[in-house]
Amino acid sequence: MSTQESQAPSAASTPILDPTAGPVALTRQLCNIPSVSGDECAIADAVEAMLRSHAPHLVISRDGDTVIARTELGRERRVAIAGHLDTVPINDNLPVRDEVDPVTGEAIIWGRGTVDMKAGVAVQLALAVELVAPAVDLTWIWYDHEEVASDLSGLGRAMRNHPELFGADFAILGEPSNGTIEGGCNGTLRARVELHGTRAHSARSWMGVNAIHRASVILSRLAAYEAERVTVDGLEYREGMNAVRIDGGVAGNVIPDRCSIEVNYRFAPSRSADEAVEFVRTFFADADSVEIVDLSPGARPGLDAPLAQRFVAAVGAEPTAKLGWTDVSRFSALGIPAVNFGPGNALLAHADDERVPVAQIESSFAALHAWLSASQEPPVK
Repeated sequence: MSTQESQAPSAASTPILDPTAGPVALTRQLCNIPSVSGDECAIADAVEAMLRSHAPHLVISRDGDTVIARTELGRERRVAIAGHLDTVPINDNLPVRDEVDPVTGEAIIWGRGTVDMKAGVAVQLALAVELVAPAVDLTWIWYDHEEVASDLSGLGRAMRNHPELFGADFAILGEPSNGTIEGGCNGTLRARVELHGTRAHSARSWMGVNAIHRASVILSRLAAYEAERVTVDGLEYREGMNAVRIDGGVAGNVIPDRCSIEVNYRFAPSRSADEAVEFVRTFFADADSVEIVDLSPGARPGLDAPLAQRFVAAVGAEPTAKLGWTDVSRFSALGIPAVNFGPGNALLAHADDERVPVAQIESSFAALHAWLSASQEPPVK
């Protein structure tokens, strides 16, 4: 339900965010509000309260712990910009602290959520308040439950509950990308590959069929598999297929009649979800069963749209492919070209020594500000 139909969060119990201090200070403020997946209410309340106090130009809605804020300026084009509010569990890495990187000498902010992805959220919130009259209409989205199973995603839930709020010509997800553009994303599939056998006493093993031994054929095939490099719209994606879990066995003196191998297949966005499923089923055609337990399609780079091309120019660096899966896939499924762009090194996401360079926060803010403030009309020839 929209919070415009309900009471705003209580100021007495809501953490205070001050967007006027700029995106760097706002990063510290956001990170110091714990928001492990499932516990995003306090930070969502803080975001909503801040917007209601500092951004009267935005129309604000709320779905659970997802906050959506829109401009309604009648612009010809609309851009959606999203970021998730949750983090993985804290491990003695809050509150954040300011440090100097001993290798590069650059100023950094250290602590949980700095990379994934509260620095990106801080950039977005500061811009949402400052850009009263952007060149395009904007839909800002801050959502819950990104770091857990995809069926819990606050973004997915809000898209189902309020599809009318998600129309856009282009979308940006603030995932950490070192302040450069990463186009689209790989798809991801998990399959449970089952091998069957016949139980027998291990003293008379010839009376049975060892399902774990049968699995060796599958594991050898996986070990020999050479993942493809696939170029999609000018960006190179790397695929991968690996066993990530194995389960089998009955007792120390029993020949096992079952072995299960869980396989994760990362596939380039040139493949559809159905094509990925067919590839996996064919690859394991000699298994007794192949059950698809999780499937999320990829997203093409989304860089051929004029809005995207002008964004690339504003960032000033060549885009690369996003090799992991991100929520750009959800926008792509709606027919909205989408890219990843945010401060922070994705290799440090979820690490106990998560840290983000201050300069990347500032440059990401500057690039987005310049692009959203500039005319998106093609030049007159």
